[in-house]
Amino acid sequence: MRIHPSLVSSARRQTEAAPENWEATYRQMVLFDLAADVELGFFLAYYRNFAIPSIAATLQRNGEITQRPVKRSYDTAIVTYELVCNGLDSDRGRHMIRLLNHVHRHVPGTNDDFLYVLLTLLVVPIRWARAHGWRAPTPTEESAATRFYRELGARMNIAGIPGTFEDAGKFFDEYERKNVAHSPGGAELMASTVQILKSRLPVPARPLAKTMLTAMFDDDRLTDALGLPLATQLSKATLNAVLEARNTIHRRRPLNTKPHFVPGEEGSSLYPNGYRLDDIGPENIMTPASQPNHELS
Repeated sequence: MRIHPSLVSSARRQTEAAPENWEATYRQMVLFDLAADVELGFFLAYYRNFAIPSIAATLQRNGEITQRPVKRSYDTAIVTYELVCNGLDSDRGRHMIRLLNHVHRHVPGTNDDFLYVLLTLLVVPIRWARAHGWRAPTPTEESAATRFYRELGARMNIAGIPGTFEDAGKFFDEYERKNVAHSPGGAELMASTVQILKSRLPVPARPLAKTMLTAMFDDDRLTDALGLPLATQLSKATLNAVLEARNTIHRRRPLNTKPHFVPGEEGSSLYPNGYRLDDIGPENIMTPASQPNHELS
């Protein structure tokens, strides 16, 4: 298998990275080595929450997703990338954590609910990259990612955060086994946000958006819970063929020298000229300069 030397060198550095450099190791994984697959994993993690009736009901009542689905989707991604790019204890990182705590200060839910939402950002992208990436995450990268979300959760007073990726996966799977189910709220949220996926596709492919999405899920219970069509063997085979072709091309190209995300310069349709930190979050909300840490959802 032909792999560009720059990819090999970076993967070696990631494998040999010291445990105390967990934040830099995770940043390199997210912004460079496995950038496209981690982004897809974040995308799938966002939808995953809609399959939990209690979480879906809270999100539906809040109204942000149904009324401003594009803004909520982009802002959620931006918050995550800001934390990864800048570090949890940077000025921008602390701003984002204050924003999260301020917005979700009175969100109802158990500690397990908040822990599950946090772990979707850890478990889903890594499992996706393991199955579909141009290479699998290294053990060092998985440990660094686990440490990142453990530290983030600690800053939000979420208890019982697993110390290893394997334990995080066990909690994640058991939580979903007990809680994934169809709900009207989840179906409404899904209907609102699937339009975002459609808008990113060529016009002829837009009717296939739901089929493409279900082919990316790793659990048929999710499609039932979200009211989506069940993935077919053909759709899964097509997805795998497309991803394998993409990976073959990727392995032959040098490691990208430009990060996958640059803070403040997100060139999306929502923020075509970039964004200020105060642009992020629900409309008409003021983020206090100093806010005690509470919960994440």
